[in-house]
Parts: sequence; structure tokens; C-alpha cells
Amino acid sequence: MTEKEKAIKVERETFEYKGKSCYEYYISGVVRGREVKIKLAPPNANDRGGYTVLDIVFGNESQADFVVEPYEFEDASGKNISGNRFLVRTVDEESGETYESAIKPARNSDKTLLAMLMR
Repeated sequence: MTEKEKAIKVERETFEYKGKSCYEYYISGVVRGREVKIKLAPPNANDRGGYTVLDIVFGNESQADFVVEPYEFEDASGKNISGNRFLVRTVDEESGETYESAIKPARNSDKTLLAMLMR
């Protein structure tokens, strides 16, 4: 992991949706002098439980570490597949226990912005 990746934080803030208070998750950064807000979501957007997991990972905090975890495997045909998995991670200060969850860019534009930010 590069120093730049270590410095990236995932933030959350509340918004109102149908009279209910919800969280949105994002990374703030600067790409070519322009401020960007990269929205993030659980890996399966249809799994509403993914947001519950993110709430648990964040606990009472408004920021968490953004972690890039490389992977590589060989598929059934023998082809090597590699890439990066994105995680959000916190460590409980009292117990020292680590909490983490997979996360992904919410839209294609967020995916592109994240790639630009990580350069």
C-alpha cells in the first residue's frame, strides 16, 4: 500500500430520506485541482444489510480507513485473474478489535474518479 492510499479516508454524513435519517459514504479528494466527492456503497447495492454492516464498522466515528487489498487467483479455465478489493476499516480503541467491510464506488463515474485519485 502506498502512502497516498494510507492517507485516504472514507467519510460519512447523514441525509434525510422519506423522513428517515440515513448515511452516505464517500471519499473527498482533489483531482487535477478540482475537489471531488466519490460516493461509495456496499458491494451489492440490492443488499440493504450492507449499510447496517457499514454502520457497525464506523461505530460512532465519522471517518474510517480506506484499504486497498490486491487479489489474484486462477479461474477454472486456468486464466489468472487479478485486481483490487476495497475495504473500509476501523479499530476499536478500547478492545483493539478490527472491524471491516467491503465497499465499492457507487457509480461508474465514482470508479473513474477513484482511479484518478489513487494515481
